[in-house]
Amino acid sequence: MRRFASIAGSRCGASLCALAFLVTASEARPQAVASFDFRIDAKPRLSALADFTTTTGIQVVRLGGGAISGTSPAVSGRLAAESALREILSGSNLTYRFTGPRTVAIESSLDIAIETISVSEASIGRGGVSEIDITSADIERRNATDLRGVFRGEPSVVVGSSLPMSQKLYVQGIDETNLAISIDGSRQNNKVFHHNATTMIDPNLLRALRVDAGVAPADSGPGALGGAIAYLTKDARDFLAADGFGGSIKSTFNLNGNVSTTNLTSYSRQGGFEALGSFTYGKGSEFRAGNDEQVLGSSTNVLSGLGKLAYQSAEGRRLSISHELIRDDAIRPFRANAVQIYGPQMTPLVRPYTLDRQNTVVTYSNDSAEGWWDPNVVLGYNRTQVAVDQYAGATLDTYSHTSKGLTDSLNGKLENKFALPIGDIVAGIDFYRDRARSIEQTYRTAETADNVGAYAQARLKLANSTKLSFGLRGDHQQFGGINGFRSSDHGLSSNVSGEHALTSHLTAKAGYSNVWAGVPLAENYVQNPAWNYGAGPRSVTSDNATAGLVAHFARFRIEGGVFRTRIWDARVPLWAAAMALRAFDVQSQGFHIGSAFSWDDGFVRLRFVRTDATISGRPADSYFGKYLTAPIGDILTVQVEHRFAPLSLAIGGDVEIAFEDDSLLNPVTGIGRLDGYEVVNLFAEHRPIAVPSLTLRGDVRNLLNQTYAARGTYGLEYGSGIVRPLYDPGRSYLVSAKLTF
Repeated sequence: MRRFASIAGSRCGASLCALAFLVTASEARPQAVASFDFRIDAKPRLSALADFTTTTGIQVVRLGGGAISGTSPAVSGRLAAESALREILSGSNLTYRFTGPRTVAIESSLDIAIETISVSEASIGRGGVSEIDITSADIERRNATDLRGVFRGEPSVVVGSSLPMSQKLYVQGIDETNLAISIDGSRQNNKVFHHNATTMIDPNLLRALRVDAGVAPADSGPGALGGAIAYLTKDARDFLAADGFGGSIKSTFNLNGNVSTTNLTSYSRQGGFEALGSFTYGKGSEFRAGNDEQVLGSSTNVLSGLGKLAYQSAEGRRLSISHELIRDDAIRPFRANAVQIYGPQMTPLVRPYTLDRQNTVVTYSNDSAEGWWDPNVVLGYNRTQVAVDQYAGATLDTYSHTSKGLTDSLNGKLENKFALPIGDIVAGIDFYRDRARSIEQTYRTAETADNVGAYAQARLKLANSTKLSFGLRGDHQQFGGINGFRSSDHGLSSNVSGEHALTSHLTAKAGYSNVWAGVPLAENYVQNPAWNYGAGPRSVTSDNATAGLVAHFARFRIEGGVFRTRIWDARVPLWAAAMALRAFDVQSQGFHIGSAFSWDDGFVRLRFVRTDATISGRPADSYFGKYLTAPIGDILTVQVEHRFAPLSLAIGGDVEIAFEDDSLLNPVTGIGRLDGYEVVNLFAEHRPIAVPSLTLRGDVRNLLNQTYAARGTYGLEYGSGIVRPLYDPGRSYLVSAKLTF
């Protein structure tokens, strides 16, 4: 854990912690003796402790300055939390003390100030069969500056566009607008303009995130046609295990574009009250691609922030409120997801874009709940506005007016987790009221959707070798269209998944879901006051299937699987009066293989994914695929890291190889080829032993200086004579410094 104190403050804090240990010891013991089902492979001890937190919900706090190194033995079976922790720490110089109902402190008998770890060294994974778990350690290691960086090394999640404000995310080939997206538990409704990003978020504010690729549980929320993504932002508990205060400042400078990004974070805990504030500001010029050309409209001007207040009683009852925002305001290409679409030039090449997204969430939970009463109440409101200037001619001096698109969602849920001897059941109700409004010079339009749902999801361990999860949800939606049109519909969604240990080294897993999602709202910027809905839009449905095998041998793991998502009646309207009900059937399928090997001070991971998508039976392209899918093809990623603990030094990198794909190629026109590329990124990070509160890092991005547009980027398959896509930055040097205080 990174602590913020002077020597005197540290001594005082240690005394307070010692007193707190004595006071809370009797409260901590029930959680320590509670039993859980563990399946932790032999791995680096730090990773095993993260798995321990995932399984038990008990936060691991590192007191002092010693490193957590070495290898944990395998821990499996139904064990008391304390027994499992004892096994993980066996053979080390580490001891533990339970300091609260869901907190355990780790201390070392040696006083070696090499490295500290964060309280938040944990995931929010739930063990789903197709789950992608991005921990806080992953985010820190990748030094992410945008959504692409967050998912670096995860080829099942593709993020297109080199501009954060126009990045589109695809999970196993399915656009994120067909997933259930939440931030801090609040459902998101951010679809405004197809030239913009849907959910732009600052990685500096993220604690962790979870992706359910394809098959998603019922408690992920409504509309999980192709899966779900849950983002979790930081709070004061991620930095402080007890009362105190502190902060950090991190600055990153990218020489490609002279982009400076600074994050300032402060936090405190006192008598059950908690507060956190975090702000990021980025400013810079246009970057250069691998061909040394400046990418038009790629300058940086972004501001983001997060504020959280919380109170937690001694009994664990917790009430929190948070507000998160991000604003991107800069000159962008006229169509912000492509530099230029060639043809008669009727518009300027660039224009101002302003994207403003805000998310407010109130949450009540009980962090010390046991048995059949473990409530979770969430009430959220989010709002996204995109403003763009419109012109009467091809130059900026022909400005006509500013158009605005605004979406928002008022949503909430009330659920409870019922603990069982063999697992748990989560049951609850949720609602949302989504709106999508267009504000033009001569008219205003809006569509609305109101939904009420009820759900239950069971997660059971039937034996030491078998896990089963299944759920059901029912939803009723009322849709409101332009000119007073109204319709309503209802439907059921179901899912089932599980895994079975065939041998001590081989596990099979599979899952299936069928999803009813109601009617999706139209993009704001295509809404037409003359739309005719006829008999009304049809509700969107989907099914998802996945199956795979996982083999694990001590520190080595290899896995492979197949997946398929089919979506019917996916609504993607156009502005024309007769296009309000335009819809397609979408299919994305493929396979993935991967392997990983870890040692005491590092790891290497390799993953390959093939994704093939079709739209109403024809290969997907990025034009017809708007809000649906994109041509992805074959992608291979490699990640590697090694830590030199005595030197407090970490080095590593990652590689992404996208293979050439001719599945869309028209042999007559030559249009449709997806060019291949190889991108290599390297980093080195050092924490001086004399100043353990300081972290220095250097990155080299795109070491080979490739000229390329990443998969998922609009128009990359059309060729330079039709669409000039947004190329990614060429070789870029980044230097970062972070100081905690």
